[in-house]
Amino acid sequence: MSEDTTPPPSLYSAREPVFPRRVKGTFRSLKWWIMGVALAIYYITPWLRWDRGPHLPDQAVLVDLANRRFFFFMIEIWPHEFYFVAGLLIMAGLGLFLFTSAAGRVWCGYACPQTVWTDLFIQVERWIEGDRNARLRLHRQKWDGEKLAKYSLKWLVWLLIAVATGGAWVFYFADAPTLMHDLVTLSAHPVAYVTVAILTATTFVFGGFMREQICIYACPWPRIQAAMMDEDTITIGYRDWRGEPRGKLKKGESPEIKGDCIDCMACVNVCPMGIDIRNGQQLACITCGLCIDACNDVMDKIGKPRGLIDYLALTDETAERQGDKPIPVWKHILRPRTILYTVLWSGIGIAMLVALFLRADVDVNVSPVRNPVYVTLSDGSIRNTYDVRLRNQFHDAREFRISVEGAEGLRLELEGVEGDVVRVDADQTLQQRVYLIAPAGSEVAQAGRIDLTLWFEADGAGSRVQAGTVFNGKGN
Repeated sequence: MSEDTTPPPSLYSAREPVFPRRVKGTFRSLKWWIMGVALAIYYITPWLRWDRGPHLPDQAVLVDLANRRFFFFMIEIWPHEFYFVAGLLIMAGLGLFLFTSAAGRVWCGYACPQTVWTDLFIQVERWIEGDRNARLRLHRQKWDGEKLAKYSLKWLVWLLIAVATGGAWVFYFADAPTLMHDLVTLSAHPVAYVTVAILTATTFVFGGFMREQICIYACPWPRIQAAMMDEDTITIGYRDWRGEPRGKLKKGESPEIKGDCIDCMACVNVCPMGIDIRNGQQLACITCGLCIDACNDVMDKIGKPRGLIDYLALTDETAERQGDKPIPVWKHILRPRTILYTVLWSGIGIAMLVALFLRADVDVNVSPVRNPVYVTLSDGSIRNTYDVRLRNQFHDAREFRISVEGAEGLRLELEGVEGDVVRVDADQTLQQRVYLIAPAGSEVAQAGRIDLTLWFEADGAGSRVQAGTVFNGKGN
């Protein structure tokens, strides 16, 4: 008996490059507009200026890690206000849930950074190598002068885009003109160069070579989206009850024996994911709508109604198969799930706006020193010690008068300061030690724990904030 020398089947299939064909139409135009706006916002925003006075940076959007602050035009977020950032992240998540439950993976198809930069890279590839057929021919062609020249030029342009992408990111974390000068003169911090290099490499590889693989294998959202969708979610589908049996009519055949689909493969050839939407909704589909544009173009040419491939819901399929009219779009969108997401999203947004406009310009924290709880001075008086952190969120220096309320006879002293006034520079935090002293034999000195209020009043601003604390006497 002879041994079977047939190698076992491979569990790995090498990637087949996808070369989407150029297409014109409503959804392709929409993608161009979104890509242009998104790229303009990303590249231009760090260079926008915003005058905040002499003591603060004049970059409109800046993540100032050194001083632990975030600037967004007229808004300034401090570390203790991180709940604003958390709220924005929650709103982003709820917004993603809302759009997915209403219209499928529209984020993936139109606004995801992977999609935006992949579209840009494909357009560069199309400019240099030609449309789908020319790129396929060049891909299968042996390496020669033409292939080397076109590939080298394409990779060079991709690399320049990737460098610009990585460079734009670091400009959000430092003054853009200054950092640009430092990067060019090789005097920037090594962290800046490492960050630019990493983002350049990831943009170059993800947008140029891994394209659809990032969406299928690396991104978790295709697997999560199923929990956000139901039979009323609008997504891209193929009306097989109208298109089948597919194929071109031969001479002498009756039109009744064929569906509207002529099996031209236009929907497949324009798909950036390389899938056939006629096989049903698939994990790889990003609902970008390019297959709709391609199919509508073909339907126009052969005199058939548009919409063979279209945005529709499963409930539309059931209704149309029975000959009924499709459900109105607004009924798909306005349903309990989407209304709940909208209410939650709006509620968080309104709460954040209220908190933003009601927040004080002065923030204070008072911490009693507990070791020891109190000190008996040589004259018999009782002294309590407090560590005060006073944050001046005004855009200029302010003097703050400190006073105590809640007990008679207490004397307030400031370590290293004459009187009861401290000065805090613009957008700075002052650490100040404060002493409260009760005269010997006074009721406060003999009492136990007494609740107090420390007041901090900014001179000339009318801002007055308080902080509750306690005074510990001998009776505690």
